[in-house]
Amino acid sequence: MHRHGDDQVHEHDRGLSYDLPVLARRRMIRLLAGAGAGAAVGTGLVALAGCTTEGTSSSAADSAADSTANCVTVPEETAGPYPGDGSNGVNVLKESGVVRGDITRSFGDSAGGTAEGVPLTFTLTVVDAASGCGAPRKGAAVYVWHCDREGGYSLYTEGVTDENYLRGVQETDEKGRVTFTSVFPGCYTGRWPHIHFEVYGSLRDATSATAITNTSQLALPKEVCETVYATAGYERSVGNLGRLSLESDSVFRDGHDHQLATVRGSVQEGYTAALTVAV
Repeated sequence: MHRHGDDQVHEHDRGLSYDLPVLARRRMIRLLAGAGAGAAVGTGLVALAGCTTEGTSSSAADSAADSTANCVTVPEETAGPYPGDGSNGVNVLKESGVVRGDITRSFGDSAGGTAEGVPLTFTLTVVDAASGCGAPRKGAAVYVWHCDREGGYSLYTEGVTDENYLRGVQETDEKGRVTFTSVFPGCYTGRWPHIHFEVYGSLRDATSATAITNTSQLALPKEVCETVYATAGYERSVGNLGRLSLESDSVFRDGHDHQLATVRGSVQEGYTAALTVAV
């Protein structure tokens, strides 16, 4: 198994000097959003997302107003030290095969391995914040990456540097959605279980690794993590998760209302996760 030691925790966060500008931007976003942009919980597969439409308004106008008030641009987060987008070493975005929905296997000139773990299919719905989250961003692109069940990142972590699994890009459909087939990520030392993502204006921008519009992270619910980590292969994650909370995590501690995905399913049949991302 590949472990991230305590000395690597700071590498993930890149230190206080790196994180402060990101956290400042997040707080500014929350201040501008105002009290009306509080944590609203949606229904169905997409809840606790970038924008929600909860409310019991008696008219369509009131409903639209509520939607606009609760629409918050997804918080900006660090991409961490392992983005694979060319900003920190290797650039997987320019490799043939990176545009795909199933990210469980490595591709191209990699070692050709497959990431093992409990199946996870996750959907990100990209919407336009300027329209009150009412308009999907068709034709945008989303690049995702996350660690494997042992906490290692392909291309970077010792033992999987020759792999590029758990990374992929897709163009959003007419409803602003991208869906990836993956495995449930593990929990390594110092970080709450999460999935990184970058939003681009177009697939061309993404595959040329230019013009990122938003960088953020999706958080996974505690109860689901505990259930998954009780299965074989996730043993290291049990202790790591036990020493963390969303409130103490270096990224999510100043608010995770618009990053916590709704997750459904079971270990036996796999899980589905969903998050709406306002940009």
